[in-house]
Amino acid sequence: MKKFLFITFLAFSQLIVAQSKGTLKGLLTDKEANNEPLPFGNVLIKGTTIGATTDFDGNYMLNVPAGKHTVVFSFLGYKTIEKSITIVAGETVTVNQVLSAEEGVSLDEIVVKSSTSRESVSALLLDQKKATVIKESIGAQTLAKTGVSNAANATTKISGVTKSEGSGNIYIRGLGDRYLSTTMNGLPIPSDDVENKNVNLDLFSTNIIKNVGISKTYATSSYADQGSGNVDVNTKEYSKQAYSISVSGGTNTNVLNLSDDFRTSIINNDVTLGFHKKTYALQNAITLQGWDTETTATPINFSGSFSAAKKFSVLGKEVAVFLTGSHSKSFEYKEGLFKRFRSNVLNNSFTDVEQYNITSNTTGYVNVKLRLNDTNKIKYNTLFVNKGEDRLYEQGRNGLGYVFDQDPQEEGAFVRDQNFKQTTMFVNQLLGEHKWNENNTLNWAGGYNFVLAEEPNRIRNEVNILDVTTSPEIQFSHVGDYQQRKSSQKIQDTEYAALIENKWALGIKDEDDNKPYSLNYGINVRHKERTFKSLFVGVRAKDFTAPSVDDISSVITSSGFNNGLKLRVGETDRYNADLDIMAGFVNFDFALGNKLSGNLGLRYERDELDVTWDITNYVGRIGTLNRVYESLYPSVNLKYELSENNYLRFASSITQTLPEFKELAPFEYVSPTGRVVKGNPALEKSDIYNFDVKYEMFPQRGQLFSATAFYKQIKNPINLAQARGSSGNFQYSNTGDEATVYGFEIEAKTDLLKNADDDGILNLTANVTKMWLKQDLLENFQYKDITESSLQGASDFIANGSLSFSDKKENELIATLTGNYSSDKIFALGSPEDFANSASLYNDEIIEKGFVSLDLVVSKKLTKNILVKLVGRNLLNPEIKQTQKVRSLITDVETNETVLSYKKGSQLTLSVKYTF
Repeated sequence: MKKFLFITFLAFSQLIVAQSKGTLKGLLTDKEANNEPLPFGNVLIKGTTIGATTDFDGNYMLNVPAGKHTVVFSFLGYKTIEKSITIVAGETVTVNQVLSAEEGVSLDEIVVKSSTSRESVSALLLDQKKATVIKESIGAQTLAKTGVSNAANATTKISGVTKSEGSGNIYIRGLGDRYLSTTMNGLPIPSDDVENKNVNLDLFSTNIIKNVGISKTYATSSYADQGSGNVDVNTKEYSKQAYSISVSGGTNTNVLNLSDDFRTSIINNDVTLGFHKKTYALQNAITLQGWDTETTATPINFSGSFSAAKKFSVLGKEVAVFLTGSHSKSFEYKEGLFKRFRSNVLNNSFTDVEQYNITSNTTGYVNVKLRLNDTNKIKYNTLFVNKGEDRLYEQGRNGLGYVFDQDPQEEGAFVRDQNFKQTTMFVNQLLGEHKWNENNTLNWAGGYNFVLAEEPNRIRNEVNILDVTTSPEIQFSHVGDYQQRKSSQKIQDTEYAALIENKWALGIKDEDDNKPYSLNYGINVRHKERTFKSLFVGVRAKDFTAPSVDDISSVITSSGFNNGLKLRVGETDRYNADLDIMAGFVNFDFALGNKLSGNLGLRYERDELDVTWDITNYVGRIGTLNRVYESLYPSVNLKYELSENNYLRFASSITQTLPEFKELAPFEYVSPTGRVVKGNPALEKSDIYNFDVKYEMFPQRGQLFSATAFYKQIKNPINLAQARGSSGNFQYSNTGDEATVYGFEIEAKTDLLKNADDDGILNLTANVTKMWLKQDLLENFQYKDITESSLQGASDFIANGSLSFSDKKENELIATLTGNYSSDKIFALGSPEDFANSASLYNDEIIEKGFVSLDLVVSKKLTKNILVKLVGRNLLNPEIKQTQKVRSLITDVETNETVLSYKKGSQLTLSVKYTF
């Protein structure tokens, strides 16, 4: 009885206490981040121990005794705000507060444990949760844990995204380079490579990346030339005062046995830190430069970088600067095989393909933010990148090479291709934000970009090893003549882009001080121009012999031309191209109550493409084309809150994909293997209809579960295909009337283990994408009984995952294991060579086989300032393989032949970073 009375007394006491309390809740926002929610802020009842930390949505809630109190809002480096409140028992009081940076505070004196920078997992998930469009991002924090070195690899950590080892292109939901658009801070940037529409994302190293975002659905404020989505690289800016330096070294396992015999092109003698200095004119280089390769010792990968960030005042205005620079050099060696079939007949066969690569990358980046006042801000970004690649490719050194119908013999064929590619890119951006009044915010941006991509002196030799069993003596091949050649190629891209957009807030403010509607309207303007030229100088050496493939220079000399060698200076191939885009857009954001929100948009865009060319291998040499496309592009994005932290999204839009300059200009580019890719002036654009439905659940801070179903219909699809006819070239073509892509994505981010402080110490991120792809084939691409196919470059199954451990201690230890898999994809569609006999005389599609890659990153803070990191990439070292079905003209039996294979090797890197 006594126990019962005691328990009843305690319960009654708790009831009395509970009835004497009220609830204080609200939202803490960050003025420095455009009033975005401020996670991990502090809320305290002054003079008590009652307090809380805001969640990653910026929300807080406290149970407070009835009466008058002072509530204190604080965050490190921000002004502390105190407010008087009155709590009534049993009632709820809502207090929202905006915090701003404290003037005169030196952030380098503060140890910031949490940050609102859009680099963390939690902050990016918050952006994803709030966004109307379907978007996903990966931030610098995750990139550091997973050991990602550049933006290209970063995108493969996002669901539905894969990178082709064969081409290096990024594919989103099975759609490749031409269906993708790339921007930096929302502004377009030009391509650095004649083979690609988009800039090579490898050029964006992680020391300049704040986050990489992929929008898989369309909003009308961006350009309509995107079918699979947009990749936006958001670059770093000042967040706190800091300085750091980092150095690293490592090796590739394929290179380990070549420490004294890593071979380079002779062109590499003219390269310093990735910059080429031209020593001779192309014609003079025939005899003055030489033709034989060089070797280099100690092929060890290394890199170094620095960064600095500081805030100061100029004429009473706040200026924040972030700058970083880096230089790296890496070595890679591959060996494998290469075959080529024409009309099911073996055309080339090499079982000893070797490729030596040296890549140097120099990057400089500066961001300057000028805060004129609370309502006017200006930001300037400049990025300089120089990438130099020395490529030495050889096939047939073992004397077993085969080339169909080659003189002086088909056996003993040998090919060497020496090339140095230098890409210099300069990106400049000026962006502004102006809050004219409570309801109107004007954003504008302008960009000037310049790209120079050069192959200043490519050297190619095709010879025959006469009898490898008795002598290394060679004779120069002469089918087609002038197969010993040096060539140059230069691409210069200049681009201007501008955006101006006004956001007009409408309606009555809600309890969070936000208006439910906004009308956004503006214009985009873009002008892109390219100049391209290519020149070759060839040597005809019929009936000449040389001691070996490593002593060609002893024959091609000035005296040799007096004894029968012939020189040919080819005519320069050129094309000039322009793209002009003018567009106006309007979209309407709305929030109907607390459940339904969305965006309705409409865009008018006019695209004009002009290309003129003067090409040797084009009938008549000279040609021009003009394409003008005008259309309306609508978009619908809806979000419905099923319950707290559970959302259902729907998106629909019409977009397009435009032909690229290199796809239209009929220039033939010969790869080191001998594959030829040629432009097609008959190419027309594709129209794309997009539909998405997505469910998202955010169980806790930093956690996510989502499932997406999507469908795309593509009118007039463009694919890389083997051209019909006798050339054996690859060409971009409109291969069908219609293609469909549909599938689903599932993604999860969660904590598997937590420590006593409820912090996740073992985290899992995984996503799976399954697709079904089909296109009809026009008659020119039908052979055997094939009338439809999948899309070029599309994997029907993609899986990405990472497992990360952190001990959450002051000197943190982090270990992350990351795996990726993409299934087989079509490298190039097939076609008949002889349409009348297409059941047997055809070139079947070339398949790039799927494989698994695995990376491991372990980092440890030795002290407050020193971080050590060990990175192992491509640990499984799978075979990269392309296959093609070939039908025997004798037995009529079809076999699956490997036409290309190699292994990249595993890369091991140890780095040390010191932060001041």
